[in-house]
Amino acid sequence: MASAGTSAADSIAVLTCIGQDRPGLVNAIAETISAAGGNWLESRMEHLAGQFAGIVQVRVAAGRIPALTEALQALPGLNVVLTQGHTRPETPPIPLTLALLGHDRPGIVRDVTQALTRLGVNIEEFSSSIESAPFTGEEMFRATLRLGLPEHVSGDEVRRILERLADEIMVDLRTEVEA
Repeated sequence: MASAGTSAADSIAVLTCIGQDRPGLVNAIAETISAAGGNWLESRMEHLAGQFAGIVQVRVAAGRIPALTEALQALPGLNVVLTQGHTRPETPPIPLTLALLGHDRPGIVRDVTQALTRLGVNIEEFSSSIESAPFTGEEMFRATLRLGLPEHVSGDEVRRILERLADEIMVDLRTEVEA
């Protein structure tokens, strides 16, 4: 059943884009989506190393996806991919938030994601940064992950596995099961 403002012919699409950052770039993307009759639903966008990178979830009539894709790809200096989205599974995964803080070193993301993959845990959101430690100025790696646990994996099991890993890679670990 379609909700208010949508029709059964509406589709969800995910737009990914990257290009040289400049004023008005987000507006150009928003105008293009709107001109195609699309609705901007959710997004994550950021300036990284002089580039602007973004992900946008869009609702648009299924028949307009090709024209929207072409219009977005015509925006100057922007590389764009528009991909058909999917609805969520009937049994949503159990949400868990994971926060990491530790001395930066090569392989830290690989080690954490590898442990999660072995458990069958899905990483639904991942954000990270490098920051200076308060007194020493050492580079510290900080990450926040929103995870989706399969039914057969408990938050306690994830904590145990990551605490063992935390001892090996010397990171502080905090987890929080979402309500």
